[in-house]
Amino acid sequence: MAELPDRVEIHEEGPREGFQIEPPGFSIADRAALVEALADTGLRQIQVASFVNPARVPQMADAAELFAAIRKRPGVRYTALWLNERGFDSACATPAVDLTGNLYFYASDAFSRQNNGRGMQAHAESQRRWVQLYRDRGLAIESAYVMTAFGCNLEGEIREERLAQSLRFIAQLERDEGFRLPVLYLADTVGWAYPLSIRRRIALARELLPHARIGLHLHDTRGLGMANALAALEQGVDLFDASIAGLGGCPFCGHAHGGAAGNICTEDLAFLCEQMGIPTGLDLPKLLEAARLAERIIGRRLEGKLMHSGLPSAAGLEEPA
Repeated sequence: MAELPDRVEIHEEGPREGFQIEPPGFSIADRAALVEALADTGLRQIQVASFVNPARVPQMADAAELFAAIRKRPGVRYTALWLNERGFDSACATPAVDLTGNLYFYASDAFSRQNNGRGMQAHAESQRRWVQLYRDRGLAIESAYVMTAFGCNLEGEIREERLAQSLRFIAQLERDEGFRLPVLYLADTVGWAYPLSIRRRIALARELLPHARIGLHLHDTRGLGMANALAALEQGVDLFDASIAGLGGCPFCGHAHGGAAGNICTEDLAFLCEQMGIPTGLDLPKLLEAARLAERIIGRRLEGKLMHSGLPSAAGLEEPA
């Protein structure tokens, strides 16, 4: 087992991944207030919205207006997601977006076809074009995501060799295009990971891309999200995507029962880290306030545990709001 990390960095995904799976209609004012509350917790990166086809994801049709409404806090990056050049152009035309040079790959061919209309290999080849697009905008390559790195509701568990195929392609792309990848994210897009697969695939990623910092994007679809995070921490992983109050999911997941569970919960992950003596730089009481704000905005009970139980204290338990 590797040593625990000295510090953990958490990137917040709730405002984008959370609201994209909810019905349209939540006000810009409420969503901007949530982003501002999150920025007040010590988070240094918040994914606010996505610039995608409004016919497919109408929840994100007002992304530019949302960015314009946010009172930005110095030292915080307010990022966005895009899946094609039209979305990227829209993000570039929105002054408040902090642009990031991210590449995206798939380990599931079927999911790739469902998500963007082409197979995983054709999609991987398309990332060569993205390297040039980012260079044209003066953006360095910051990270690469391998989505469905553990499994897919359309194909089942993804074999390690399939993941290795994507990782080898990334290594070849680095050589061909003359860049060095700083961060590799393994994304459990629809929640197929379990602790043993976490440990094995982190080891595989480190073998094939030894210079890249490993990050994880985990979902809690089958209740193993925090166990998977613990397994990753025990392998020295120090970078995670998470979502306030456990908001989120993938709208194209092909889930047999009509939905996808959310990302691992930001405040619960921060609490786990703190209990293990690993600092995150985040203010837990303020995270709980943000989680409860998210619950009020959504209008139903959300899945975070700490927001309902409260923080432990010498006098017993903090009373949850």
